[in-house]
Amino acid sequence: MKFQDMPYERVDFDEVSKELKELIAALQSAQSGEEQFKVHERYYALTGRVFTQRTIAHIRFDVDTTDEFYNAENEYYNEKMPILNALLLEYSKALYNSPFRDYLESRIGPVAFKNMELEQKSMSEELIPLKQEENNLTTAYNKLIAGAKIEFDGKELNLSLMRPYMVSSDRSVRRAAWKKVSEFMSSIEAQLDDIYDKLVKNRTAQARAMGYENFVELGYYRMYRNDYGKKEVEAYRRQVKEVFVPFAGKLHERRRQRLGLDKLKYYDESVYFPQGNPAPIGTPEEIMAAGQRMYRELSPETGEFFDFMMENELFDVLGRKTKRAGGYMTYLDDYNAPFIFANFNGTSGDVDVVTHECGHAFQGYISGRDPIKEHRDIGMETAEIHSMSMEFFTEQWMDLFFGDRKQDYIDMHLEDAAAFIPYGCMVDEFQHIVYENPDMTPAQRKEAWSRLEKEYKPHLDYDGDEYYERGGYWQRQPHIYNSPFYYIDYCLAQTCALQYKVKMDADYRKAWESYLELCKLSAGDFYTNMLTKVGLDCPFEEGCLQNIVQKLENYVK
Repeated sequence: MKFQDMPYERVDFDEVSKELKELIAALQSAQSGEEQFKVHERYYALTGRVFTQRTIAHIRFDVDTTDEFYNAENEYYNEKMPILNALLLEYSKALYNSPFRDYLESRIGPVAFKNMELEQKSMSEELIPLKQEENNLTTAYNKLIAGAKIEFDGKELNLSLMRPYMVSSDRSVRRAAWKKVSEFMSSIEAQLDDIYDKLVKNRTAQARAMGYENFVELGYYRMYRNDYGKKEVEAYRRQVKEVFVPFAGKLHERRRQRLGLDKLKYYDESVYFPQGNPAPIGTPEEIMAAGQRMYRELSPETGEFFDFMMENELFDVLGRKTKRAGGYMTYLDDYNAPFIFANFNGTSGDVDVVTHECGHAFQGYISGRDPIKEHRDIGMETAEIHSMSMEFFTEQWMDLFFGDRKQDYIDMHLEDAAAFIPYGCMVDEFQHIVYENPDMTPAQRKEAWSRLEKEYKPHLDYDGDEYYERGGYWQRQPHIYNSPFYYIDYCLAQTCALQYKVKMDADYRKAWESYLELCKLSAGDFYTNMLTKVGLDCPFEEGCLQNIVQKLENYVK
């Protein structure tokens, strides 16, 4: 069914509550594991219906944040979802404590039961008011950012539509564009500070209500970190500082020379060539058509997937003034359908949607066929491997999007992928500092960010911009507000994607078979086990990053 034709009906949570309680009672009175699993299949149907309707409302709100009807629906779910989550937890506890656990684990898998344990450690009914407040605060942040109205080049633009000017080949244009964005961010700085201050205190209160010292432990449970923790992440960040920061420094120096500049400034951060970054040569419609050809040629599985997406109009990718910033893939359970949301703006980022977000969607399409829904509950450190690796697997088709600048795009992509890892780790360490010190003032948080910039991005020069120099850049990063501790998953996944880059250049088909196997595994096994099964080194292992850098050095000589 086409997305626009999917019917929407507000979920009646009183009715859902009644049905869930009936399922819990049926689970507890069941006389065998087989009988309990039949109850669990009814649970799949109920939750699939609820989350499909909630997701339709969420997408339609994001498509137009001024839509009064879906704005009201979004606020309704902000209030009701924490209540539902508490009920889902009760069901989860009943399943987790089943006397027929061995049978259920043989059907659903050990990862699912470990995740149930983490759910119990991360949610309780007393958190409902705090979760409702947290939802409202993140919505306020997203609306504030989406509502940007920046006068530039004779137009009124939002942050997404400013992006082409920020990567302009004309240095004076991009300097002016970055300055305009800085002025906008500075104009709402006090509001952003207030929202984040409330979020930190709210999340800290949730953690303490659950018996934790601070939000870090609770945040890890919420991210379903089921076979690694803070210690492993710290070891990974240390490797990044020792190995990847110097490597990224070489890439920045190489870029400075290519651009013919005496010194890189902050407004040069995302520019790779003196004639400007490679940009798509086609219209949005032509980009999507090129994507369809690419995926048909890549493999039978990807061809079938992309045809399904196009036929059912499961993309909303055109940038519009009232549309939420950013991009994502989500999933509509009742239709076994992924959905991709993005903001095309005429830059290479448009093509990244067709590779990165389609990597997520392809895996979602594959795992959607699995009757065990828990296998779809992949950790984000795994999910981002699917997306970031797809960016590399599709490189040989980049002439369809960039013409004779195909190689420029490939070079830019590799440099950008490698240079991202230090930035992503900086975002992660910043959040650890903030949540371990929840009484920091907004100014102290910005000072902490500035310190980290010197460690992770020592080349950075803000050229006198007051807002960025006092440590405000992080306020542009929605994950810090919306999804605490998510960002390190991008780094871990990029580490694996870079391994695939090396593997596919040695044996493309073998690398693709490994990737397809990873997509099929979904959450059928633990993260570190899955990496071993498909022949990838675990990012936490000592020497993993050193090995990658040694191989990548060959690409950047």
